[in-house]
Amino acid sequence: MNERIGFVGLGLMGRPMATNILKAGYALTVYTKTRAKVEDMVSKGAKGANSPKEVAENSDIIVTMLPDTAVVEEVALGSNGMLEGMSSGSVMIDMSTISPSGAKRIASKLVDKGMEMLDAPVSGGDVGAAEATLSIMVGGKPEVFERALPVFKVMGKNITLVGGYGSGQVAKACNQIIVGITIEAVAEALVFAKKSGTDPAKVRSALLGGFAQSRILELHGQKMLDRNFKPGGKVMSHKKDTDIALEAAKEIGLYLPGTSMIAQLWNALTAMGGLEWDHSSLVRALETLSNVEVSPGAVK
Repeated sequence: MNERIGFVGLGLMGRPMATNILKAGYALTVYTKTRAKVEDMVSKGAKGANSPKEVAENSDIIVTMLPDTAVVEEVALGSNGMLEGMSSGSVMIDMSTISPSGAKRIASKLVDKGMEMLDAPVSGGDVGAAEATLSIMVGGKPEVFERALPVFKVMGKNITLVGGYGSGQVAKACNQIIVGITIEAVAEALVFAKKSGTDPAKVRSALLGGFAQSRILELHGQKMLDRNFKPGGKVMSHKKDTDIALEAAKEIGLYLPGTSMIAQLWNALTAMGGLEWDHSSLVRALETLSNVEVSPGAVK
């Protein structure tokens, strides 16, 4: 418990993650652009900072949870950024979802200056962040992972060192490929059931007892039936993650046909004004194309 922890980024995911670190008894210094969020954490016992540099100056391990690659690079390497405040041996743990190549670039800059980095994106959404049950996919050196493991354990349950720098981000892209395509498959099945005149709620119940059973069929399938698109995981975030996977695939010369299709459906939802909707709202794009709405009951 001697490690001083810093946290940069107190959004939907970051704030509960930082709160769990604080609850575990760590000395915590926080920064985000919205001052009210910093003050909220200060009221819980954290120390507030005025810049990423100031967070780094007061921390041995700095966790970041930020929107995209460009923001992470700016916070880590830009003017008044973390690199300016980090000392030899300190560690940056980026838990954002960014490009694998971006993670490698940042790690290279830090290592050249005597610091270390772990890329450690998460899965589990805001509920997992609040309940400290996140799955954490980590890229970096084994010895740095072992040093950071106690911190990871206060934020998540399934914590895996996948490989070297950037590997955590590769694993997260794989996660988002599977989740996105599975959401589409569930949506497609329910739309098919409804358009065929069969109660999609009963179809879902039948499928939950068979080989098609999944957490997405269970949870997101119910959200589709309930028309409940209040976000856990937002379309905006999953769209960004899908774009990251496709860009990484382009860099290595790889064709991802299913992921390419999902990207177009996210684009359709964007055109419908759905960036802030839950990613289960993907069903709405298919409903529009099929002129049917998934809701319980057979077509009369």
